[in-house]
Amino acid sequence: MKPGKIALLQFPQTDLGEGKLRPVLLIARVPGIYHDWLVAMISSRLEQTIPHFDEVITENEADFALSGLKGTSVVRVGRLAVVDIGLLPGAIGEISEERLNRIRQKIIKWIVGQ
Repeated sequence: MKPGKIALLQFPQTDLGEGKLRPVLLIARVPGIYHDWLVAMISSRLEQTIPHFDEVITENEADFALSGLKGTSVVRVGRLAVVDIGLLPGAIGEISEERLNRIRQKIIKWIVGQ
């Protein structure tokens, strides 16, 4: 696995209740001895998109065909989790490096309050 890959994960709910299986974007491997990854939830519920924050992947964009997604989807930049690689059985696709870098920049700006 590498950053930019899209995998499936039983994404946890914010109250730590059992979530549902959904695609996630691998953003970065967490440093250290564990094989943990920072991931972002991907959803098809476009009405929940936060403008100028979340990243929408539309079917007419160049990297959509490689993404493994079934339709236009949104990377929910504020819905992050750290998970063990064992919970990510394999990639279904990937996004472009340009899009990954754009998402990383959105996370950085959010965290530092810009």
